[in-house]
Amino acid sequence: MPSHAPHPAPTTPHTESPSPSPGNPLTAPGPHPDAHPQDPDPLQREKAHLAASRSALRAMREDAEALNIADVTANWVNAEVLQGEIDARIKSLADLAHTPLFFGRLDYLHAPGLDLAEGAPGENFYIGRRHVHDADGDPMVIDWRAPVSQPFYRASKKDPMDLRLRRRFGYTAGELTAYEDEHLTDPAEAERTSRLLQSEIERPRVGPMRDIVATIQPEQDEIVRAGIGGSVCVQGAPGTGKTAVGLHRVAYLLYAHRERLARAGTLVIGPNRSFLHYIEQVLPALGELEVKQATVDDLVGHVEVRGTDEAAAATVKGDARMAQVLRRAVRSHVTMPQEPCVVVRGSRRWRVPAHELEEIVRELRDRDIRYGAAREALPQRIAHAVLVRMEQAGEAPDDRVQDAVARNAAVKATVKAVWPPVDPAKLVLRLLGDAEFLAEQAAGILTPEEQQTILWARPARGVKSAKWSAADAVLIDEAMDLVARTHSLGHVVLDEAQDLSPMQYRAVGRRCTTGSATVLGDIAQGTTPWATGTWEEALTHLGKPGSVVEELTQGFRVPREVIAYASRLLPAIAPDLTEATSIRESAGDFAIRAVAPEELTAATLAACDDALAKEGSIGLIAAEARIPELRAALAAVGVTCLAPGEETSAEARLTLVPATLAKGLEYDYVVLDEPAAIVAGEPDERTGLRRLYVCLTRPVSGLTVVHAAALPEALAGP
Repeated sequence: MPSHAPHPAPTTPHTESPSPSPGNPLTAPGPHPDAHPQDPDPLQREKAHLAASRSALRAMREDAEALNIADVTANWVNAEVLQGEIDARIKSLADLAHTPLFFGRLDYLHAPGLDLAEGAPGENFYIGRRHVHDADGDPMVIDWRAPVSQPFYRASKKDPMDLRLRRRFGYTAGELTAYEDEHLTDPAEAERTSRLLQSEIERPRVGPMRDIVATIQPEQDEIVRAGIGGSVCVQGAPGTGKTAVGLHRVAYLLYAHRERLARAGTLVIGPNRSFLHYIEQVLPALGELEVKQATVDDLVGHVEVRGTDEAAAATVKGDARMAQVLRRAVRSHVTMPQEPCVVVRGSRRWRVPAHELEEIVRELRDRDIRYGAAREALPQRIAHAVLVRMEQAGEAPDDRVQDAVARNAAVKATVKAVWPPVDPAKLVLRLLGDAEFLAEQAAGILTPEEQQTILWARPARGVKSAKWSAADAVLIDEAMDLVARTHSLGHVVLDEAQDLSPMQYRAVGRRCTTGSATVLGDIAQGTTPWATGTWEEALTHLGKPGSVVEELTQGFRVPREVIAYASRLLPAIAPDLTEATSIRESAGDFAIRAVAPEELTAATLAACDDALAKEGSIGLIAAEARIPELRAALAAVGVTCLAPGEETSAEARLTLVPATLAKGLEYDYVVLDEPAAIVAGEPDERTGLRRLYVCLTRPVSGLTVVHAAALPEALAGP
């Protein structure tokens, strides 16, 4: 293990500048008076280790590129599979120029009892996004997910976890420019907040979401490193990093359980495509390239969705009781046999009477196995009854005879008559288009009024011509699982989960019946009519009852004044939740501008102009009805606006965001246009206030609220 352990450095940050600069919290005076005379410039030593580590990473990549598999594969299939793995390895070894290779260093008092390498007292470890080793195989950078890295996130003065020193590094445009030390066993050094950590948290956001691997806090790290055996639900207020925690948890599980999850697969589920585009670079930056992303609509996309439901209809279709209706509808196809099954083999006829067939059918039905599995088992059960008769007659049939009998035309005819195949889409089509069939299957489950609510006004002629809604697609997915088991993954991350209906939870739960889940959300941000009431209820629908529910209330993104202002809405939208706090030292830019109605659009553009004069991304968030006017006004003054999820650039930093798509996104500066219109755009006031809460909590550095109509009562006044 190479050791680069200079004498304990100063407790204040060090940069290349030898003199203090009041405007830069990372600039500190010259060398600490206790610095070792033989180590006058620790920063240069750290830079040298960074350069050596980058060189080692390049060598690792070159070794992978030089692999020749011509003589080690038996056939072209094996060659393609192996080459695919090598290509993935090469891609994962890319050195991202503007991404620090390591961000911290741990100096242990004693050699850690971990199987990384034989160590000695005083050994140190550089902590980074991925593992890097030298030509001898000795680690130069340790993966942040390795057990030896854990103290970087959890060690404190009260529990130093055998650390003498924790060093954090500061970077500018990918170059190492500063370091900061914490002497965890020095009683003279008080517990304090790292200024490098604070600076990283408050750094302006430009472009897609980035990882938080250098700033993970102890309460977040506990969730990230939770075992794969159980599911975890994270209730997180805005800015607490719940999405980042979920993504880093995937990365950790892939590190700790690579083979298991490689076989079973992992999936990240987000609320919409814009959100997925926003987060899609986080896992690749951590070296994980194979995690798939999808929306719930993608999962259940068995039919083309061309229609929409009224809120009342969508709420009933999303109710968990629909699973009972569908189950009953699927099982309604089973009928009891009225005729015997007569199998002819050679000169012999073998007869299975109707009452015995009925016993077989009832037994399969009562076993509660899936419809399709039972249908596949039925011919074998009938064939077995025939073989019993053959044996009683003195014959000695074997398994081949049973298989042949199961394929007999008479057996097939019996199966088709009593247990016919079911097409899930056609079943749902009939259920929503046939009032009599719906009434029969929903009797005692849905009220007549609810049945009428979901019944199509005009029955569709066929599956392809039907104007399916998103809720209908979920019903088809449920019916498909009743017929045949849905493939289960090893781990699923479900983000913005508070907006899912019970039936949507069931659809996600089917994808992790044999695996685990990480559920992320905020009850206060539920903006659908069927939004989750409690996480316990949601986890039950997901099929993970009793899972651990963790609450994150310490914010890292939203400025203090902004989160305090938005939290005024909590008593009306989620009275049971704890109000979030923010560790950001910067209060942030915060302004509320009241204008006359005829000045609203001009005032909003003026606020955008003010934001564009600052560094970072700008999100202009407005009600759907206001978007066309604002887009036209921006175009008229020559301002290019992006769509949600598109990457910002020097030429285009302003994104025009409909309030309905703001969830999960973040911008350095947010201009919020007409809050009253955002509230009015929802089916009811509570949902509208929740939507407004989401929009208010999108900024990282500043918020300007522009309004002509009266603000909601909770936000009025000082």
